Amino acid sequence: MAGQGGTGRNGGKKRLVAERRYPAGSSAKPKARRKTVAKKPKASTRRKSSPKRSSNIFVRVIGGTIRWIVRLFWLIFSRVALAGAVVLGLAVFYIYTTLPPFSDQLDGRARGSVTLTDRSGTVFAWRGEQFGGQITADTVSESLKDAIVATEDKRFYKHLGVSPRGIASAVKINLSEGRGPLSGHGGSTLTQQVAKLLCLGVPFDPTKWKNQTEYEADCRQGSMVRKIKEAVYAMALEVRYSKDEILAIYMNRAYLGAGANGFEAASQRYFGKSAANVNIAESAMLAGLLTAPSRFAPTNNLKRSQERAGIVLLLMNQQGMITDAERAHAKANPAVLSDAAEQRAGGYFADWVMGAGPDFLTRDTTEDVVIETTFDQRIQNAAEEALTWVFDNKVREGSEAQAAIVVMSADGAVRGMVGGRKLRGVSGAFNRATQAKRQPGSAFKPFVYAAALDLGWSYDSPILDEPITVNIPGSGDWSPQNYDRSFHGLVTVTDAMRHSYNIPAVKLAMDVGLENVRTVAQMFGIESDLAQGPALALGASESTLLEMTGAYAGILNGGSSVEPYGLRSLRLKGDSEPLMGQEGGLGERVITPAAAEQLIYMMYNVVQNGTGARARLDGVEVAGKTGTTQAARDAWFMGFTADYVVGVWMGYDDNSPLTGVTGGGLPADIWRETMQRIQAGQPSHPLPMLRPASPPRVPGSVAQSSSNSGSRQGGDKAQNVLGDILSTIFGLN
Repeated sequence: MAGQGGTGRNGGKKRLVAERRYPAGSSAKPKARRKTVAKKPKASTRRKSSPKRSSNIFVRVIGGTIRWIVRLFWLIFSRVALAGAVVLGLAVFYIYTTLPPFSDQLDGRARGSVTLTDRSGTVFAWRGEQFGGQITADTVSESLKDAIVATEDKRFYKHLGVSPRGIASAVKINLSEGRGPLSGHGGSTLTQQVAKLLCLGVPFDPTKWKNQTEYEADCRQGSMVRKIKEAVYAMALEVRYSKDEILAIYMNRAYLGAGANGFEAASQRYFGKSAANVNIAESAMLAGLLTAPSRFAPTNNLKRSQERAGIVLLLMNQQGMITDAERAHAKANPAVLSDAAEQRAGGYFADWVMGAGPDFLTRDTTEDVVIETTFDQRIQNAAEEALTWVFDNKVREGSEAQAAIVVMSADGAVRGMVGGRKLRGVSGAFNRATQAKRQPGSAFKPFVYAAALDLGWSYDSPILDEPITVNIPGSGDWSPQNYDRSFHGLVTVTDAMRHSYNIPAVKLAMDVGLENVRTVAQMFGIESDLAQGPALALGASESTLLEMTGAYAGILNGGSSVEPYGLRSLRLKGDSEPLMGQEGGLGERVITPAAAEQLIYMMYNVVQNGTGARARLDGVEVAGKTGTTQAARDAWFMGFTADYVVGVWMGYDDNSPLTGVTGGGLPADIWRETMQRIQAGQPSHPLPMLRPASPPRVPGSVAQSSSNSGSRQGGDKAQNVLGDILSTIFGLN
């Protein structure tokens, strides 16, 4: 085949290059040459892949500068990162060496707790920082562990103490909601939360922080520096403890509302059972408290707490911890409070008892203390229900009037106490039964009659109700008046008390001596300063409801003084021997038993057909006395059966006058409603009183009684009639 070149002897083709380039006799030379030729394209390819330098000097300068900056940045970054890693490692190692053994991290309370039990040994109240005992991840229910992890840190078992993904997510949420990157959601892992609970290892120092609250606030402040320290501390925790140990520290230290520190205390507080025995619904409710313990506490709002638990159940289900069926069952059967937690009774009583022991074992205790009390939950509920019923049915809606109730046995053992109309979740509130000092009015008169009876007067002794004027040094003349502005002539002391006449009470007090009346009242337990003048007889001195009720208990028990008490014993938790105790409140004798029997008979007549008639109980003997102060600023009814003494006060906190209310009115109603509930299903016993063959009379008393028929005969009885009318027309202000 013809080619473009000449033809040679090898196949007819003529070489296109000179022969001199191929020496004769060398057959390998062409192959070597072909190798050389084969390499040229590769070399040519490498040269083509290299970037060509721009001919533009400006571009070359800019590009070189950028490359130099990048290399410099990388050099600095790598060195700083290396140095940071070394510093971080040293910091983690240092903190690691300072961390105490796991068991020492479980209870970090600065204060102890007080558990109060009623007369039957049932817990009814808690005070201080309650701690139920140490628990671990192995001793609580599996559902509780799952609920905590699902709620607080679903990647807990995967990270090393800090979760960059969680932090990034939290920053994104905060920015989307218009907050700063570190405001609101913190992206903290469960381990970081433990670091906060441990306050990064800084113990409470009373010389640096005013109180525990200030210390805890400092522990939880969220500055950038604090966050960095917290992250480093969390990594040290991960190195020092296992995951289950970290979880156990969290479960023991987390605050869960109502004074409960740790899940064991919270489980006992809300459900009356150990954290080892809580079911899925209860576990979800407990874990739900972690977000806002006080807001979601079931004792504050059970429905809100149940709704929060529903969210926790959803999280547990989404993370595969519970099945759809288990979630549905838990939602259909939400956790409910134990009976003791639901009642939340005795808040005023518990606060009062806390003051009965030394502060270092009660309010400021660093130990866990158990106080056995005289409290009776059935009686407390009776008093609370009675108060609620009267205000709901007999008091104008919106009234700001207050009331207080004390129930005690004849020996001074307080069984129930209501310190105001707020009944639930009471702790540290103003207690009108023990802290409010108010004038008792005519409710003080039994002590005047007690002194007179003890000094020779009799229940049937006559006394003249007539105008009198007393000169009081420094004040001038004073002329006491009966409430109805009338005088009733010769009456027995029984009738004088029954109708609450003022003038006979003043005359009796002056006859037996004001100092003797003052002494009798003080010996019966009225510790407040008593008036020096004759107005003492009309209750012008101030006293507390608790003092008055204790004094009336002294009358019931036969004339011996009584010291109201609620603490029976105080011991350290776990110990069987009490550190202190009290078995009764009876003191020395004040009046003779005979005088006490006559006085009880006279007070029995007050209820049977006198100013306290609205306190009568069917089939139960009742003795009592009404009391209404000047301008009706205070209204009292004090009374007792053979088994219990009940005192009731009513008034305004700002000392404003009541409208249409006297001691024989609403206070007597509250007293009756309380005692009816207390006596329900209980046997009744007769009063320890004198029982004369016939009622006491003085000459002309029949005619006098007949002539006064249908009219007010004095004191609180007239007030009752007027009060009923005013209550009907205007209601209570």
